Amino acid sequence: MTRSDLIAILAERFPQLVAKDAEFAVKSIVDALSAALASGRRIEIRGFGSFSLNYRPPRVGRNPKTGERVEVPAKYAPHFKPGKELRLRVDERHADETTA
Repeated sequence: MTRSDLIAILAERFPQLVAKDAEFAVKSIVDALSAALASGRRIEIRGFGSFSLNYRPPRVGRNPKTGERVEVPAKYAPHFKPGKELRLRVDERHADETTA
């Protein structure tokens, strides 16, 4: 699902919400999530999952084309951990597909 898909679904599900308002709502939520992660905070959405940052220490990598050693600096990478409810819904959905 893309951002524009989400905006279209919101506008369709809530007829009183103009598409421009749905777009503003989605943009505001995504911006708030991004700002929280950028400031190092953890985000938890009950029933969906949590977003946090994983530290990746510096390491020596290799350029796949030349084989040359490359220093890869330390960085923080966003990490998503699905919640129990989301995992169960996905498992049920795939269990139904495999038995059908």
